[in-house]
Amino acid sequence: MALSPGDPNSYSRPELLITTHLHLDWDVDFDNKTVSGVAELTLKKIVSDCPLLVLDVNMLDISSIKYNSAVELQYTVGPAGYCGSKLEITLPLTTDTSFTVSISYTTSTASPALLWLTPEQTAGKKHPYVFSQGQAILNRSLFPCQDSPAVKAPYTATVKAPSALTVLMSAIREGIPLAADGGKMIHKFNQKIPIPCYLVAFAIGALESREVGPRSHVWSEAEFVEKAAFDFSETETMLKTAEELCGPYVWGIYDILVLPPSFAYGGMENPCLTFATPTLLTGDKSNADVIAHEIAHSWTGNLVTNNTFEHFWLNEGFTVFTERKIKGRMRGEAVRHFTANLRWKELEETVNKVFSPTHPYTKLVPDLAGVDPDDAFSRIPYEKGSTFLWYLEETVGGAAQFEPFLKAYYKEFAYKSIDTDTFKSYFLAHFAGVPAVSTIDWDTWLHQPGMPPYKPKFDTSLAEVCWKLAEQWQVWDTISECPFKGSEMQALSPTQVQEFLATLLAGPEMSAAKIDKLDMLYGFLKSSNCEILFLCLRLGLKSRWKPVVAATFAFLGTMGRGKFVRPLYRDLAGWGEKREEAVTFFLQIKTS
Repeated sequence: MALSPGDPNSYSRPELLITTHLHLDWDVDFDNKTVSGVAELTLKKIVSDCPLLVLDVNMLDISSIKYNSAVELQYTVGPAGYCGSKLEITLPLTTDTSFTVSISYTTSTASPALLWLTPEQTAGKKHPYVFSQGQAILNRSLFPCQDSPAVKAPYTATVKAPSALTVLMSAIREGIPLAADGGKMIHKFNQKIPIPCYLVAFAIGALESREVGPRSHVWSEAEFVEKAAFDFSETETMLKTAEELCGPYVWGIYDILVLPPSFAYGGMENPCLTFATPTLLTGDKSNADVIAHEIAHSWTGNLVTNNTFEHFWLNEGFTVFTERKIKGRMRGEAVRHFTANLRWKELEETVNKVFSPTHPYTKLVPDLAGVDPDDAFSRIPYEKGSTFLWYLEETVGGAAQFEPFLKAYYKEFAYKSIDTDTFKSYFLAHFAGVPAVSTIDWDTWLHQPGMPPYKPKFDTSLAEVCWKLAEQWQVWDTISECPFKGSEMQALSPTQVQEFLATLLAGPEMSAAKIDKLDMLYGFLKSSNCEILFLCLRLGLKSRWKPVVAATFAFLGTMGRGKFVRPLYRDLAGWGEKREEAVTFFLQIKTS
């Protein structure tokens, strides 16, 4: 079962035949938790005498395959592996340079691309809900495809779903829903811009929307829509700032869907429809800057895409770097530096504790042969990648030189998928006249494990007050009178509170008595900001503060966001006597 020579995570062979258009005709069945219908791929021959079409599938029940909607084709599905299965389709001997293959199929109830929620699992408690997640290689369990980010194509879709529910996709809606048999409605969508398969996404539920800008709506269940509209009210400002940095926004609309808490990510940059976690909703917009990250993806990832997930830093490193540029223009350079410095601690923990300084997954360009990309997922491509770009900017003379280069880069490679060598060559050609470029150690940055060989000189003006307060807490011996009044947090922004807690977490273990006093004064365990609550829980677990255990399980029972869930389960497992309790709890709630 050889994988593609170009992509270690795909069986498809786009160097022989390549998808130029995808059409999906779906019927969504909530009772059986399946999606059934037809995936029609329009393909172009790169090699004229290619006898086989090879596609990626995973747990799909295929009933028939037709050539140009007429001729039945023979096919085989190989055994399942870490990348799903290879679908081999025998093609007729023709002189056609372009043709269609229509595959009738049904998804598995265990499809890893789909999350089905019962009415009880939603906020409204009246209707079911389903949404998809395609990144990294999950959409091959939603439809047969060349599931490599090297393959980009436009798509259209027709989706039949219960009439009481709203259907949304990573595409532009066409017309109004039309009545169908069985109490269902037909919804049509069109994504004219070529995208990789992992960006095909949909969601169906009892959804409402509110306009937050001339090209943006927020969508969610009714219970959260007003809160989402408030927290994401700066969306248009972020879009305009991103356009100043990156060039025109080509996707038409930019909508945001706030998903149920089981969504595993902070956000997912599906074109035209960003998926967002409800953990961003704080009532004070303090976590809304995640939307700047997803907006940046409109250029970094969606428009210019890594051609395999070994080059994922071309998506996420560029996105983090651009996100913080947006933040710097909106909030000031000190805020950009402060945010980058805060996340540097996460990078250190990932390198030194989650992996190790010599672990191959800490390379900026890892080898993913034989590896599910999700198993290698971490903060590395995000933070190490953005740090590399920070370094390159300083090397070539600063933002005045580097920002025009980035805009030119996005224009040059728009609608394409590239690898790191392509970026490197373009960079070197653009800055050929800059002597300092010759000092860049590309091999260490790209191919050596561990922390970056360079740390930016961050503006620490916003961090110093956090560090000072954290130091005071660390040196207080709890025997002498408590020097803290409880008002210290009033002068700090929510992000500064995170830095305060992150500094304590990175420092020596604190006594349970000290953590008890900390929470009594500041009430972190009652915080509506999940970032703050998360750090407080981790600090309590590190200090073996017993009241934090119940609070941690309560928190884990409300969400599935990986950024929070994975570290907390690791921390519980590290507290020996709580390990079995954590395992039992996970098994109880994993399907809830």
